Amino acid sequence: MYLGRTHDDILQELQSLAMQTLIPQRPPFILVDTVEDFDIDLTATGFTVREGDLFTEDGHLSAAGLVENVAQTCAVRMGCINYLNHRTIKIGYIGAVRDMRFLRLPKVGETLMTSIRVREEIFQMTLVDAEVRVGDEVVATAEMKIAISETPMES
Repeated sequence: MYLGRTHDDILQELQSLAMQTLIPQRPPFILVDTVEDFDIDLTATGFTVREGDLFTEDGHLSAAGLVENVAQTCAVRMGCINYLNHRTIKIGYIGAVRDMRFLRLPKVGETLMTSIRVREEIFQMTLVDAEVRVGDEVVATAEMKIAISETPMES
């Protein structure tokens, strides 16, 4: 429950929003399509790899694209929190990536389900464990540290 509302009610509202309401990235740099789940500790997004996307090469999403997809899932989490608290979007920065494992690069047409679980949150730093799946197959995992700027995004 958040502000007296159920998880399902909040998730439905968040899913109805344009992604640009939640994250600072703008086309063609958006690597998340949908909010699949959200709570304070776990956030999940969906993204379908498309031919011609910025990080697509030789029919696959690149490793850099997977890193950015995880970072943008972190941005979705903060965007949901800010939206629900009536605050503006803030800019986040990748502070560190550890133990990133690429089991395979997703193909054009495949849909990623990326989930992040918060391990620790101190001041403006958030440490998450991330997992990227295509169906039941794990294609990447990582630990990521994100720093959030206090400066809101300019419109």
